[in-house]
Amino acid sequence: MVARALRSYQNSFRGLSVQVWWLAFITLINRAGTMVIPFLSLYLTEDLGFTLSHVGWIMTAFGVGSVCGAWLGGKLTNKFGFYQVMYLSLIVSGFLFVGLQYIKTFEGICVAIFILMVVADTFRPALFVAVAAYCKPQNRTRSVTLIRLAINLGFSFGPAIGGAIILATGYSGLFWVDGVTCGAAGLLFLRVLRPKKAGNAVADEAPGEKGSPYKDKVYGVFLLAMFLIGFAFLQYFSTIPLYYSEVHRLSEDQIGYLMALNGFLIFLIEMPLVGYFEQDRFSLYRILAVSTLLFALSFAILNVSGWVGVLTIGMLLMSVGEMLNFPFLNSFAMNRAAQFNNQGDYMALFTMTFSVAHIFAHNSGMQLIHWLGYEATWYIMTGMLLLAILLLIYLRNLVKKEKAAA
Repeated sequence: MVARALRSYQNSFRGLSVQVWWLAFITLINRAGTMVIPFLSLYLTEDLGFTLSHVGWIMTAFGVGSVCGAWLGGKLTNKFGFYQVMYLSLIVSGFLFVGLQYIKTFEGICVAIFILMVVADTFRPALFVAVAAYCKPQNRTRSVTLIRLAINLGFSFGPAIGGAIILATGYSGLFWVDGVTCGAAGLLFLRVLRPKKAGNAVADEAPGEKGSPYKDKVYGVFLLAMFLIGFAFLQYFSTIPLYYSEVHRLSEDQIGYLMALNGFLIFLIEMPLVGYFEQDRFSLYRILAVSTLLFALSFAILNVSGWVGVLTIGMLLMSVGEMLNFPFLNSFAMNRAAQFNNQGDYMALFTMTFSVAHIFAHNSGMQLIHWLGYEATWYIMTGMLLLAILLLIYLRNLVKKEKAAA
């Protein structure tokens, strides 16, 4: 039984190109290296003495810069190709991370954070285009899942390493390490990946003129559903921890263990799970609808009982929903981009949608809790996710009509 499970786990990683593995490793270095981000609010309040109001505006600049960076990344990727955009984003953002520590004024920090996020997040749409170029079409979902695994591992290791660096050297050391790791990731990218190694599978699938995602009704419905899903999902990084603390009186270490369960499950089973459901006999739209339903149940169950065990059940439901939802959302976007031969603009809108959700989700969740309380907020999140399911059903019908008319 154990040997069979281990063999199945190993098989889920087979068939992925060497270039995709390098992309995952570079992404791991990059995400583990951007360890300033989890400590940014602490740095601004404790080290620079800014008020929470100032921090709110700085985080708004962070979110707006992320949206602009994703849009710009798509445009630059279409014009110059993913290769140039990715290595320049890594190297230039490395210098910007180092320079950020020398800016002390509120206005200067706002501008610097905005510019940093514009440069850093041009990387994201280019990364998705690179994955599509370096992998076979049938391996796209698993390739994206491997990149997600690298991102999750990076975000898991980064804060722990960052905390140790702050204790040893202060925030200055953190900025230097962030800058050096971004630069190192860029230099490694130049060393191990070259433009001529990218396959032409994406371009070959959709010769001719480029389609526009802004005129694509199917893609618009998809992005709206994704925004609703992302809006609810992001509560797990802002309002849900508060709920654990204020309502269930969990300590910081207990909250940490519960959140770590999500990362552990993703590391352990996401690849084999996605590999299994990637088979043609499973409907993409059914996978998206069921995984979104799991998200909805993870919120609804919080109102069912005051028993602390529902928190673990909710986290399990959310984790399985996340493992199935986001890789296949990525896959749909990449396939649509390939279909209309416009990887840059399509993947830019994809990443921008999640960035926009970041801007609104955290503050809106806090305001809902303030005015309506936790129970009503969880019902609202459940309702938003059920609406997303209806949009996914509508999306499936639109795609069917599109194919029938072709």
